[in-house]
Amino acid sequence: MKFKELKTILNRLYQEYIKFHLNRIILCLILSIVVAGTTSAIAWLLDPAVKKIFIEKDQTLAWFIPLAIIFTFTAKGTSLYFARLNINIVGQKIAGELQKKIAQSMLFSDIQTLDSRHSGKYISNITYDSGQVQHLVSIGILNLMKDSFAVVFLVGVMFYQNWKLACFAILMIPLAGGLVRNLGKKIGKATTQASLISGSLTSFLSDIFKGSKMIRIYQKEELEHENAKKFITDLVNKNIRIASIMFRATPIMEILTGIMIAGFIFFSGKLINSGEIGINNFFSFLAAMMLAYQPIRSLATINMVAYQGSAAANRIFVVIDKPIEIKNDNTLPNLNNKKSEIKFKNVNFKYENTNDKAVSNLEISIEGGKITALVGKSGAGKSTIVNLIPRFYDPQEGLIEIDGQDIKKVNLNSLRNNISLVSQDVILFDDTVRNNVAYADRTAPDERIMEACKFAAADEFINKLPKKFETIIGENGVKLSGGQKQRLSIARAILKKSPIIILDEATSSLDTESERIVQNAINNLIKGRTTVVIAHRLSTIHSADKIVVMKEGRVIGSGKHEKLIENNEEYKILYENQLK
Repeated sequence: MKFKELKTILNRLYQEYIKFHLNRIILCLILSIVVAGTTSAIAWLLDPAVKKIFIEKDQTLAWFIPLAIIFTFTAKGTSLYFARLNINIVGQKIAGELQKKIAQSMLFSDIQTLDSRHSGKYISNITYDSGQVQHLVSIGILNLMKDSFAVVFLVGVMFYQNWKLACFAILMIPLAGGLVRNLGKKIGKATTQASLISGSLTSFLSDIFKGSKMIRIYQKEELEHENAKKFITDLVNKNIRIASIMFRATPIMEILTGIMIAGFIFFSGKLINSGEIGINNFFSFLAAMMLAYQPIRSLATINMVAYQGSAAANRIFVVIDKPIEIKNDNTLPNLNNKKSEIKFKNVNFKYENTNDKAVSNLEISIEGGKITALVGKSGAGKSTIVNLIPRFYDPQEGLIEIDGQDIKKVNLNSLRNNISLVSQDVILFDDTVRNNVAYADRTAPDERIMEACKFAAADEFINKLPKKFETIIGENGVKLSGGQKQRLSIARAILKKSPIIILDEATSSLDTESERIVQNAINNLIKGRTTVVIAHRLSTIHSADKIVVMKEGRVIGSGKHEKLIENNEEYKILYENQLK
């Protein structure tokens, strides 16, 4: 990362986040001045302490100076506590704001954007990168203020005691800054690489949890263990490199300090022998010089903290700056739903990073209140069609209309409010049965929730659960069977009362008995509603009002089952293959 880029990122952090916490930062600035002042006062107090107590043996000051030292340390400790507390609050709040924006980006981004990036990368942004920015704000800003004032005040004490020795001592400051200057750029690069590895590790672990049964049935535990060790080793090595770069400042500072102290003792010995300074001045100067060591070392490494935090902030900005193509626009009119008729007019669509069209020159008319089934081999374009209706994706060409209204020109929320989706991939939350069903309508009373579950044939198994509707069903409903999860999904769709229903292979993974129960629940759901069905089992769509046959993204036939069996070779082959 170049300095110009670093400056741009830091300026953005200030303009969009830090400046809204200036009250606390100004308070920390005042407290930092107190910390610096008391630190330098400790060094200065050694001058009268040595002179009055040990040389002149003043009994009055023998009480006063120790009390002054106690007071100074107390003031320093208290001020430092409140400074760290307040700057930490600022850092945590800014990290929280960034985490919220990442979460917002995840929730409102286009499906295509989410599909192109593994969920583990987002988790890494929230956990790892936001933590680096928090460190930059909490540690970087406080150290910059506190240590800058401390060095200025302590150098003042040095000049007060002897300007010749002070001139020699401050040579350390530009030398230290020059020697560690390039370390910041290296730390920024290493941190970026560590974040990428951390994201890959998070993605890998996520896949392991999702594929735990598959790993075991294919006996790939050892293989995945080796993969895990590789990811973890890479991350450990990268963190070691980061620490190595950070620690390089230590020997540099130690060598410089050694040179400075050796030179200081040599020159101060000559000055004491010539009577230019007293032993009390020597001890006060030595204390100021030693106390200046830590803040100078901290300031010398501040650029590394800046590069580290800025690199993390830049990775977060890449995510939250990603433009959202499909988003709600409140200025657009709501969908005026009458018959819920859906029409595809010359629709063309292809996914990112592919050259082949998923659907091509698509012309489909879906009658309102009727059942339209989409059939075809895998890759025919069926799922693409049902993803285009609620605008999970937008076609590159053509129009999709509902009751004559272009769905791109209506309020997105109103469009999706009229659509319910029941998929073979049931999504349930690690929450109660009640809350999973009520996800469709959080304001729904218990009576409506129970009624929806009854229509979905879910009430029978729910009443057998330990806490019935208050039972926690586990991550993605792990405590339920496939049929039970699907019935909860249908109950959720029933509760929504949408006039358009999309069934995406809703019974494909169920056994015969579960399919019978779920199919009855689906029949209750779709009564009188516009229904679009994707089904691999053609036996489940015999009664469909219209069957659309797809092949390689095109419609090659439509009609009822009996007509297609006679007139459409593709449908006939599909049907006969299933009978076999």
